[in-house]
Amino acid sequence: MTDLQDNRRQVLYWRLLSRLFDNDEQATLESASMAVVEDIGLPPALLDPNVAVDSIVQRHPELAADFDGLMVPEAEDNRDKAEEVRRAALVSKVLLNVFAAAPGTVTAGQLSNWQADAAWLERALGCRPGELRGGRPGGSAVSPTGIGGTGGAGTPDLSTLLPAIGPELGAIEADLVKRMHLREVLADPALAAKLSPSMSLIEQLLRDKDNLSGVALANAKSLIRRFVDEVAEVLRTQVEKATSGKLDRSVPPKRVFRNLDLDRTIWKNLTNWSPEEERLYVDRLYYKQTAKKTTPQRLIAVVDQSGSMVDSMVNCAVLASIFAGLPKVDVHLIAYDTQALDLTPWVHDPFETLLRTNLGGGNDGMVAMELTRPKIAEPANTVVVWISDFYETRVEQLFENMAAIHRSGAKFIPVGSVTSGGRGSVNPWFRERFKDLGTPVISGHITKLVHELKTFLTS
Repeated sequence: MTDLQDNRRQVLYWRLLSRLFDNDEQATLESASMAVVEDIGLPPALLDPNVAVDSIVQRHPELAADFDGLMVPEAEDNRDKAEEVRRAALVSKVLLNVFAAAPGTVTAGQLSNWQADAAWLERALGCRPGELRGGRPGGSAVSPTGIGGTGGAGTPDLSTLLPAIGPELGAIEADLVKRMHLREVLADPALAAKLSPSMSLIEQLLRDKDNLSGVALANAKSLIRRFVDEVAEVLRTQVEKATSGKLDRSVPPKRVFRNLDLDRTIWKNLTNWSPEEERLYVDRLYYKQTAKKTTPQRLIAVVDQSGSMVDSMVNCAVLASIFAGLPKVDVHLIAYDTQALDLTPWVHDPFETLLRTNLGGGNDGMVAMELTRPKIAEPANTVVVWISDFYETRVEQLFENMAAIHRSGAKFIPVGSVTSGGRGSVNPWFRERFKDLGTPVISGHITKLVHELKTFLTS
């Protein structure tokens, strides 16, 4: 029986490999796989590459739970052979739908179906939908043995796989978007309604916004705003987890009922207890300190808006708007390529900010530095976040200016990327010098930047 189950699993995985590397069907593998799927009681639609996972789950709701955490490692000893065959069929479905995208022109429906299938793959890997593709920041992958851990001999290490899978998903999605007749889709409200916003789609919309008008432009703006709102919802939750400031005991507590310190009031008045009457007479009420020490902090975010930093521009625009909504935080936003643009007047609205960006071009950080330096009025209360890949034209001059900001007492945070997937490269020359300066480059997940900013603004 064990040999039979092993053979069945091998058939399914050989079919998977065959379809991934060759779009032509192998009749023998197809018929053998169909026999396996039907024999174990799974729907034959699992083998149809044209059927989305959403469609299968809609027809067979009981399968939804099977896809969640499907590919998270677990110990080999815990696996039943028959269950492994079932698992192989489900894994094959998800992988083929995501990594064996059809060639040719892509419709809005096909893109949406692929995005939905990619979300199922992310769920199968223990991630939140959208997390690996860099569109919506979320938590880390979770496995039964811990984040990114291995579950036993022969099981994959997610800490190695996830950083590689994320960029690949983003590249596939970007290719699908490029193969769409996007302007024609946007001009048709019915087709535009089928689009699901993603980082790849937003990049194309921002690049092409000047060529759109009428209905197409309105639909493009609607998609950008939806995506911005989705990113903001996640980031706002992360920012709101900030620790509160220290209590300011120089400010008398407000003498209102909600601040009454009942335990302390009773303790301080215990000497007034009357045993005969069994009553506690209170001479004085005590109130809790609630005032926090808050110093106005200035956050200056400088973002490279060249072509390689699109996702950073989107995430930073949203993040800046969230911090701008916090009390006692003065946020400024500057975008640059070979020219610099002060976006501070629109910092509260990331949608308007993004519409004013001009993605692409080269890198000349000195034009942004000219706008940044005058904004540093009180270095001790200022943090400068510089987001770029640091492939610059005036390398040494720019670094010396950055080092001067650090020496002035301002908090300087160089950031290589603020993506969800962690994709991006940083000029090694700058990376080494920032490290020597004591301000190592932050790169990878956007939550790293959120943590750094929270620490500074609430300390």
